[in-house]
Amino acid sequence: MGQVLLITGSTGIAEATAIKAAQQGDSIFVISRDEASCLDLCARLPDSGYYACDLTDEHGVEDALTACLNRFGALDALFNVAGISGRGFGDGPLHECSTDGWTVTLDNNVKSMFLVCRGVLKYWLGLGREGTILNMSSVLAISPQAQHFATHAYAASKGAIISMSLAMAAYYAPRKIRINVIAPGLVRTPMSARAQTNQEVTEFIAHKQPLSGGMLDTADVAEAALFLLGPHARHITGQVVSVDGGWTVSG
Repeated sequence: MGQVLLITGSTGIAEATAIKAAQQGDSIFVISRDEASCLDLCARLPDSGYYACDLTDEHGVEDALTACLNRFGALDALFNVAGISGRGFGDGPLHECSTDGWTVTLDNNVKSMFLVCRGVLKYWLGLGREGTILNMSSVLAISPQAQHFATHAYAASKGAIISMSLAMAAYYAPRKIRINVIAPGLVRTPMSARAQTNQEVTEFIAHKQPLSGGMLDTADVAEAALFLLGPHARHITGQVVSVDGGWTVSG
């Protein structure tokens, strides 16, 4: 019997993970601000539910978690995928980064994750039960790249996710709650649409991610995510796993 998996986000890596998880028998609950994409995804999943809300809104997140528990009566694992690129809000090199770019990026990438993790942890601790959390970071948090990817609020947000997750992993390990981080390289998702159409970037990525010969597919990240969320990773916590096609070891 599969587990009940809560996923934030409804496109890209979140979508690929939900589909693969459903294929292995998991029940999926999706939280995203985009109701249309939630409906589209859930229509393709045999046992699923969703709640559309702004993940930076405390009460919206609380209502979403309640909806998940009402739908399935339990929650076993959480995959925090939802996040944004702040470039359109003014993110960039720090001396050029706007205050809005910084705030919006940190709120959507870190505050949202804090709110969802907090709610799920309270639920598990209240029942004295085990659980698993996987948080989405980025290779840019650990292997910065000045060329093409100088978005410093984004890098800061993804670094904060790593620090928060490691602190959580240490604290909750005695309670049999695992917390890990996945840090992908550049993946073909709606968020990377700009890069996908830029020939200079695609040529750079073909060199930077030599194992992939370019951008990763969402399924590549989904497979690693499901391992970390599943029972075969039951002895793994406090780890940052890079699925980056060789980014971190390539010049």
